[in-house]
Amino acid sequence: MSDTASTPFSETKAPESPDRLHRGALGLVDISASTMANIGPAYSFFFSFGLIVVTAGIAAPLTIIAAAIAVALLGNTLAQFSRAQPSTGGFITFVGKSFGGTSAVTTALLCGAGYIIAISSVLVVSGGFLSLTLQYYFGWKVPWILLSILLTGGAVVMMLRGVGVSTRLAGFFFGFEMLVLVIVSVVSLIKNGGHLSFAPFEPKHITNGFTGLAAGFPLAVYLFIGWENSAALAEETGNPRRNVPRAVFLSIALMAVSYVLFAYATVSGFHDNGTKLAGATIPFISVAHGSLAAFAFFAYLAGLTSTLGVLISAVNSQARLIFNAGREGLLPRWIGRVQPGRQTPRNAIFTFVGIASAIILVWALGHLIGGHSGSMNAFNFFDESGTMGTILILVVYFLANLALPFYYRRYRPAEFNVIKHLILPVLGMIAIAVPVYYLSKPGQPGPYNWFPYAALIIVIVSVIYAAVLTRRDPGLAERVGSIVADE
Repeated sequence: MSDTASTPFSETKAPESPDRLHRGALGLVDISASTMANIGPAYSFFFSFGLIVVTAGIAAPLTIIAAAIAVALLGNTLAQFSRAQPSTGGFITFVGKSFGGTSAVTTALLCGAGYIIAISSVLVVSGGFLSLTLQYYFGWKVPWILLSILLTGGAVVMMLRGVGVSTRLAGFFFGFEMLVLVIVSVVSLIKNGGHLSFAPFEPKHITNGFTGLAAGFPLAVYLFIGWENSAALAEETGNPRRNVPRAVFLSIALMAVSYVLFAYATVSGFHDNGTKLAGATIPFISVAHGSLAAFAFFAYLAGLTSTLGVLISAVNSQARLIFNAGREGLLPRWIGRVQPGRQTPRNAIFTFVGIASAIILVWALGHLIGGHSGSMNAFNFFDESGTMGTILILVVYFLANLALPFYYRRYRPAEFNVIKHLILPVLGMIAIAVPVYYLSKPGQPGPYNWFPYAALIIVIVSVIYAAVLTRRDPGLAERVGSIVADE
């Protein structure tokens, strides 16, 4: 019996004439490339690896391996849901179908808040990194905010042209950055052949042992944020029940291997000197200068194209989550409208980028009013907004893992598998608890010390709003997951 045939009517009943996206516009290669572009290996590795070394020492590659295993556990959850009920709503649909309308609205708000806060860091660092590059090579001091506006505007124009055009552009950016990263890494390993050792993979070199590994774990998980991109593209993907799970695991596996290579090359490029590595602004760029100076420009360019790829692919997929939530009535319905002709979620894209821009403005005003304009650089904001957004996203990951066994026991009991649908999601929840603890534990410097309280307030407000909305709209629970990607 096929997946479609085995799906209960109550699981697929759709509202009349919903706005649909461009079905079948993407293939496995497209969504895989988009997912990895969303992860943004150059963007993520450039700005995060030095911080991982601060916490874990030269054995930072082990932290990355641990994070890859944790993300693979999450990938199993997303794959199992997508095989059963592929949906543009992604985690929102999966949690909502498992626990009801209130949980769906709550997840929609948490998804929207988490991803928008996180994407604001991309908007800022795109201009910040370009400003840094222009100043280094040409001596031009262009304010990063102007460059961020320019790059964001160009990315939005590409997204409005259609999912095929923008996804393939993001895929091209990804291919370029990967080529540069691999070349620099291989050349660095060859040049530093006399200094190569297994020290980065020996647990005894982890600073403070398990505590050091766990402290760097949230940063290592952040390297993979975006791995879930393909699920939100399900409606525009041919055979999503097969291709979305494949894209999820292919992306996680390739990124895990790549990050370990880049990490080993970076540590070796610093001759296993964790102090010098942690003190570098962008360690991989330093390695590029030392190993292949003439090629270092391309490393800068890879960082820029990677950031743009993240911006395009992340907004493309994450805006579709709130688009679907609007289409099903979990959020204001005008968000769930498509652009005539191109079938792109124009209103959702504008909402996503508009709120992210407002967050940046509030952050800047806060620094100006507080007399801290000197710390208004793009990289400070990247660290702050990326951390805050990650906390909320991790809550959503936790809810999705919690929902998987309930979903299969309720809708597909004959297919329930103890390992896939119970043990692995429980392990996934345990894995998520580690970064949540280290991002939330007391004693952190400001503003990070109040991020957990801000996240808790957002969760409470979301639950209250969801309870009120579902009481006013009793039919909301029926609409959750009513639009299945391939039906």
